This record gives sequence, structure tokens and C-alpha cells, in this order.
Amino acid sequence: MQSALRKFKGRQSIAFRSGVMLTIVLGGCATVSPYPSAKNASTHVLQPLAAMQVPATPAAQTMTELLQGDFALRQDRLKEAAAAYAQAMRSSSDPRVAAQTVALAIGIGRATLAQAALARWQVLGASQAELADARARLALQQGQKMAAVRALRDLRGPGSDGDWAAVFRVLVLARDRALAGVVLEALATPMQLPGDRSQIWVATSQLAERLGRYDFARHLANTEIAHFGDARGYLWRAMLARRDGSAGQADRLLRKGLVYHPKNISLRLAYAGELAKRGDFSAALRWLAQGPQNTRTFRLRAAYAVKLDDHLKLAVIYAELARAPAAIRTQSLFLLGQLAEVLKRPAAALRWYVQVPRSSPQAFLAGTRRAVLLNQDGHYQKAMQLAIELTREQTKNPDNFRRGLVLQAELAMRAHDYAAAIIVYRRALLLKPGDIKLLYAQGVAEAEVGNVDAAVRDLRRLLRLKPDDMEAVNALGYTLADAGRDLPEAEKLLSRALAARPGSAAVNDSWGWLQYRLGHLQTAELALRKAWKLSRNADIGAHLAIVLWKRGAVSEARKILQQARQIDPHNRAVNKALARIGT
Repeated sequence: MQSALRKFKGRQSIAFRSGVMLTIVLGGCATVSPYPSAKNASTHVLQPLAAMQVPATPAAQTMTELLQGDFALRQDRLKEAAAAYAQAMRSSSDPRVAAQTVALAIGIGRATLAQAALARWQVLGASQAELADARARLALQQGQKMAAVRALRDLRGPGSDGDWAAVFRVLVLARDRALAGVVLEALATPMQLPGDRSQIWVATSQLAERLGRYDFARHLANTEIAHFGDARGYLWRAMLARRDGSAGQADRLLRKGLVYHPKNISLRLAYAGELAKRGDFSAALRWLAQGPQNTRTFRLRAAYAVKLDDHLKLAVIYAELARAPAAIRTQSLFLLGQLAEVLKRPAAALRWYVQVPRSSPQAFLAGTRRAVLLNQDGHYQKAMQLAIELTREQTKNPDNFRRGLVLQAELAMRAHDYAAAIIVYRRALLLKPGDIKLLYAQGVAEAEVGNVDAAVRDLRRLLRLKPDDMEAVNALGYTLADAGRDLPEAEKLLSRALAARPGSAAVNDSWGWLQYRLGHLQTAELALRKAWKLSRNADIGAHLAIVLWKRGAVSEARKILQQARQIDPHNRAVNKALARIGT
């Protein structure tokens, strides 16, 4: 078992990971009298506006009627709502009132009122497009296919180049998707769709797919490709093929589209995504590297290069992105910082992270990376101050607030200020009491300051939440062994951990240290030598040195202990061993 720092490496700390991979109200007011008293209330729900005392003007009367209609509507009294709106429409010369009445009548299925309101609205000056829109919605609601088709043709306007967007808005909001799909097929025939606007063909196919008319959607997409060969057509048809479960067809469509449109970014992104799904990240990288670049191509190229662990390609991507146009570079500052970190250029990473605007969604993450890098460069106080400031700025974001606390705690752990880390971990656990990572980290910190009871309590609580957490099994076993208590329990725990992870340096170290506590020095030496070979860690070196010293190999013990001291001169286990063995 190792110190807090090595245990964090074993589990991978929360904040210190690199993060590389890696969406009509009318004006006016009135004086309202109090509600009628209970003794005067009738048994039915009263209109609170019934007692309104308003100036006797037409506008005020209309407003009162509309408010009464709204109140009835909220109470699901549709007949009363319709009557109030109908009266408001008749008493007002404002076309907006007629428009409201049309919308209400269609919404609650009052066809007679809707027709009357439409006639009134027309008299008051409604445009032809407004009337056609409302008639189409009413026809769709009433299940009248041909009436809907006629109204939508009027809405679109004369010729094939009409307002198709207005047609799509009506159909996409229809309650009866099946009827809307049938109406779309009647409207969007090859003879009626524009012959020079491929985007309308693609949009129509997309709406057909949304309305469940899959054969029609495919037919339109195929016709668009044959007639226009537009990149959007190939991309959409490939998406349909993928939805149908035909990855091969999607692949072929994208490849063919790229033959005609090799510089199209959307096609390259889609094709690279298909390749990546098959695990061919090298080919995905090659396709993305060709032609124009944007923030998405750079981000995916970086992700695929990370998957391949190809630092040469990452260096190429970093260099290209660093000299990309300002608009792309500005949107990629965080990615530039991540790439610089992976390429072991911490100073450059800091420069990129500092430039991330405070308004950016990545500002908090950039700040946490700055704190980590500052700490790694020996500026612990600056790093901690930055972490505290970041946390204070996140009081309205509980998740980020907790992450800020965790960052503070991990900075304190790396500075061997375990008491400070414990205080912060306790605050973080108040926000998320069952967080196993926080419980583990707090248990480790408690063990480091000698609070064995608290450490054991935390780790046992963790294991109740997640019994098969081998890091916690190992940590609890080691904590008991190191304290020389409950050794039979420690042996059971560490036997489980060793069986599950025989190649773990941390587990072999814990097992070896338990054997030392049990007096089995030869077994302890074998386990600790294996752990030392697997990981040159200061804790393991200190433990191995103690066992070798106990077995009489003083010279080798001191040699290993000096090596451990060079790895971490502040390590508690190393300093304890030095006090016993000497230099």
C-alpha cells in the first residue's frame, strides 16, 4: 500500500486528470375589487372577474371578456371559454382579438367558432397567408385532408418556389402525424417541389421522416441525389440508411458524396464518424485532415489521435490549430491547452488556458487546469488561491462548486497538508454524501494524519455502498495492517484484492506490508520486491527497505531507501524508515 499520492494514481484523482480525451397580451389595466365573500359565493366556481369594476369603454369590456375566457380555459371549462372569446371578438374591431379567438377555437376543437372567427378576422384585415395558415390548421385538426391540402397550397403561394417553410411549420405542429404525412405527400410531388432548390427537397424528406413516412423520405432523398447531387442530400440519405440499420449503404453514400464534394466538412465529419465506429481511427484521421478545417474537425482529430496514443499526430494537429484563423483559434483555446499538456508543454498550456474567456462554457475547466499546472510548477499558494476563487464563483452551480472543493483538497493532499484536505473533503461530502470517490479520498487523508478510526469508518462506509471496489478493499486492508489492528480482517481483505489484481503494485505493496506485520519476512520481501519492480514508488521503497533491514540486508536497504528519498523527500514512510535505518 502506498501513500496518499500513490493511492490517487491508482484510482486516478478527481480534479487532476488531464481532461484530454480524450445545446398576444392586450395592453391596459383595471382596478379589481376583492373576490366576493364566501357567504355570497354560489356553489359553482365563480369568475373572479365578475365583480370587476372597469370604465365603461369598449376596450375595457373586451379585455374583461378575454380575461374571463382565459380563466375559464385554465379551469377546463371550454364552453365558457369559447363563449367569452366569441363575445370579445364580436365586441372588438381589433384583428388581434379575432386572431386569438381563431387560435383558441382550433386549439379546443370548436370548428363553428373557428369559422366565424376566421370570417371576422378576414373582415378586419387578416392577410391571405394568415388566413391560409389558420384554415390549414383547422382542416388538419378536423381530419379534412383535401381542405388542408388546398389551404397549404394557398399558404405556400403560387409556383413551386413558394413559402415551403410556412407549410412545414403547420405540418410539424399537427396533432395527427399520420394525416400530416399524407398531406405532405400530396403537396410535395416532384412536379410541385422547386427544381433548383435542393435544400427544399432535403428539408421535405426530413419532415417526411419525422412524420413517419419513411418510404417517401427515402424516395425524396434518392431523387434529390439523382437530380442535384448536393452534399446535403448525400449526408441526409446516409443518415436514413444508418437509421435503417444499413451501415454499408451509409458508408457507400458518404464515400460517393466525398468524390463529388471532397472539401465538404459535414461529409468528412460523418464519414470519419463511421470509420471511428468501426475502430479505424487512423483512416478517420486521414479523412479529417484533408480539406478545410473548423473547430469540430480539429476536436475530432485530436480525440482520434489520443485514441491512437499518437503524439506525433497530436503535435501536427497542435501546430495547425495554433496557426489557424483567429476565429477557429479563439473557439479552440481550451483544446489548445489540452494538447499542450499532452505534449508536455505546461508553460504553453498555461498561456492558452489563461486566454479562455470568463464567458466560455469551458472557463471553469480551464481554471482548474491552470491551478493544477501552477501547483506542478511549484506555485502551491497561487494554485490554491486560484482554486478558492474558482470555487467561490460557482456558488450557483452545485456540481462545479463541489469540483472546486475537490480541487482544493487534492492540492492540499499534494502539499502533504492532510488536515486541510480533510476539512475540504468534509464540505464536499455535505453536498454529495454518498460519493465514493470523496469517501475514498477522505479515508486516505484520515489515515495519513493517523486518524485510523475515522479512516476505517470512511472506507467501511464506502464498501457498504460498493462492496466490489478493489481500491477501497486494498485501502482498508492496508490501513488495518499498518495500524497493526484487526489483522485477520486485513488478511481477508488483501487476499481478495490480490486475487482480483495480482499485477497491481499497490496491492502487492499492501500484501507485503501485511506479511511484515504478521512476521512473515520472506513472504513480505518477495511481495515488496515485486511491487518495487512494478512501480518505483517512495512508499514501496520505504517498506522494502524496512523488510530488508529486518532480514539483515542493511546495505541494500539503505540503497533502496535513498532511491525512495530521491523520488519523494517529504514522504512520511520514507522519513520513518530513515529514522530507523539511518543513512
